[in-house]
Amino acid sequence: MTSVVIIGGGPGGYEAALVAAQLGAQVTLIDASGIGGSAVLTDCVPSKALIATAEVVTMASESGDLGVRINGQAPVPGVVHIDMALVNGRVKKLAAAQSQDIEQSLRTAGVTLIDGRARLVARNRVSVNGDEIDADVILLATGARPRIVSGAEPDGERILTWEQIYDLPELPSKLIVVGSGVTGAELASAYNALGSEVVLVSSRDRVLPGEDADAASVLEDVFRRRGMQVLSNARADSVTRTDDGVRVVLQSGEVLEGSHALMAVGSVPNSGDLGLEEVGVRCDPAGFIATDRVSRTSVQGIYAAGDCTGVLMGASTAAMQGRIAMRHAIGDAVVPLDLKGVCANVFTDPEIATVGWSQSDV
Repeated sequence: MTSVVIIGGGPGGYEAALVAAQLGAQVTLIDASGIGGSAVLTDCVPSKALIATAEVVTMASESGDLGVRINGQAPVPGVVHIDMALVNGRVKKLAAAQSQDIEQSLRTAGVTLIDGRARLVARNRVSVNGDEIDADVILLATGARPRIVSGAEPDGERILTWEQIYDLPELPSKLIVVGSGVTGAELASAYNALGSEVVLVSSRDRVLPGEDADAASVLEDVFRRRGMQVLSNARADSVTRTDDGVRVVLQSGEVLEGSHALMAVGSVPNSGDLGLEEVGVRCDPAGFIATDRVSRTSVQGIYAAGDCTGVLMGASTAAMQGRIAMRHAIGDAVVPLDLKGVCANVFTDPEIATVGWSQSDV
């Protein structure tokens, strides 16, 4: 029986564990941050639950055009108010429930779960909680975390990362979002709909620089029509707290003030302190683990999946990488990862969906 050890319980890890167990392997999954990873607990699931609330607010505010009347009056923007504590409580409850469902699925499949931080001590051995576990196959699925910028360190109260924003007890009166990638654009869109005044600071000439230019241009126009202030070619030099809010200084010298700031300036891989260098696992200069199309690293028997690889970072891609890795490692038929067939969606309002390569890729 093939023995498999998986480090990390996000989509890349838990999907790999389920496939490996189905193929008859003895599977151990080690995780210290909660089953489901950031995708379930602090990123994808929470943000989509928040966005669902924002969509309802938008529909309610615009429902007068559909003939909806409340006490004889058509609803108008501003009449729907948000209890942020209730919204975030629901968000966290949904995330926790999905984490528990995944954990139960893993246990039902016969996967051994260990709560702890693992480290490679050899090509086929990991250390966790003072014990060592041998494995025929090791999968690294340790994910990524928000990038922290010097001079803009989060405090969890006013200056926030996307992991911390679901702890807010009240709706920000004025939210300054630094970063206009997928996370920044989605949360800026949601909070604008919920009723916050939103300023979106983009270091590029448009929002969502990784998406189709025409689609991103339409989205930016919609943002502005809905009252969002979008600052293009603007880079934050510092973000600091004031007595009752935050102060953002741009490199141009312009000063922005708001109640809260959300730092959405990318992610860094959780590849440190894993023992990668000692066993010869190669990483790129940014720390992302190098893999091929079947998720192999530079060391035989060690695979990697998910955001720690930097490959089209997202839950669905991570899950595909994890499944491919296990099928390849255990000897089942496998189709290598083909990014031309990967679909993705940006959950702004309006949404942007893509499949495969963009026009700029060809």
